[in-house]
Amino acid sequence: MTDAAFPTTGYLAWQFSQIIAGRLERALRAEDLTLAQHNALQQVIWTPGVSAAEIARRSGITAQSMGAAVSGLVERGLLRREPHPTSRRSMCLFATAEGNATAARAASIARRIESETTSPLSPDDKDAIHRLLHRLVEELNPDALAVDSRSLN
Repeated sequence: MTDAAFPTTGYLAWQFSQIIAGRLERALRAEDLTLAQHNALQQVIWTPGVSAAEIARRSGITAQSMGAAVSGLVERGLLRREPHPTSRRSMCLFATAEGNATAARAASIARRIESETTSPLSPDDKDAIHRLLHRLVEELNPDALAVDSRSLN
């Protein structure tokens, strides 16, 4: 394989990222969620009491962008803020009942989009890509995987 004959891995990863993000963004409109809001809501479900700043670190976006996403979710009654037990500068985020229901529907949408976009692959290929992406993210942005695994079961 020569570099001149094939696109780079980074380019292919970017293309796939754009495809899946675009499809997910369009599908999440049914729940009136942006990608950042969907991510914030899922992070709160996975780790109740997490701060917006921590979600921003995990997501690789600015604290200001995540703050805007979280504020929209709070205004809609999907999340609630509570004072942090030890830090006066931080607020803990928790999902409301409506937030839990919205998060479940959005997670179902995300699973459907993932299934559709990876449908050309065999189950073994899907597993291999998942493992490889997990390894890369674990190395390059370990905060992205810093969730309480007990909440995923």
